[in-house]
Amino acid sequence: MRIGVLGTGNMADALATHWVRAGHEVAVGGRDLHKAERLATRLGDGAKPVSLRAAAEFGQVVLAALPFGAGTGVVRELRAVLDGKVLIDCCNPVGPGFRLLTRNGPSAAEQLAAAAPGAHVVKAFNLCHEDVWRMPAPVFDGRRLAVPVCGDDGTALALVHRLVRQVGCEPVAGGPLERAGLLEATAALFIGLWVGEGADAQAIAPPLAYAAGPREEEPGEF
Repeated sequence: MRIGVLGTGNMADALATHWVRAGHEVAVGGRDLHKAERLATRLGDGAKPVSLRAAAEFGQVVLAALPFGAGTGVVRELRAVLDGKVLIDCCNPVGPGFRLLTRNGPSAAEQLAAAAPGAHVVKAFNLCHEDVWRMPAPVFDGRRLAVPVCGDDGTALALVHRLVRQVGCEPVAGGPLERAGLLEATAALFIGLWVGEGADAQAIAPPLAYAAGPREEEPGEF
């Protein structure tokens, strides 16, 4: 698979490392070609540095590893070449005080979809720090990390599920793209708990067996 990466930061580095190792062709796109060259050199295995437009043109799947506030403008500029392509959004619109910057408006992922209406936008990889994605296989307490994925196109979702597995994680169907805002709000909550309070966000959810309340007894059970 050909993967274009928009951005040269930590998320681009962490995720593209797995996909290069999985045998995909990767083009790293950046406004600063020197930064793109440094990242492509780190990735190795034929990863090539290019412009943002060239990365979008190259990829069957395009990762938008861009800060919230910058991504929409970049995607709008590239909307013609993104037509028909899978566009993965991993950003978190979280500001000072762990505030959700998209409150009362469309999610960051929906803003990308509006900027490039011909692209198949999928929200994924936004709930963890980049160091988690750098792990060879994120497994905690014997359980593979689950990655919620939101999108509207079945083919695009299947491709992203495959890429999630190649990061060493387990994809979870998060519903249509309109639910991406819930993922972004969850990130804001979790970051506030982890960083602001030093709390274990994982501890706020009960085990699956208890999530829906007591199990109703089947007829004949005692």
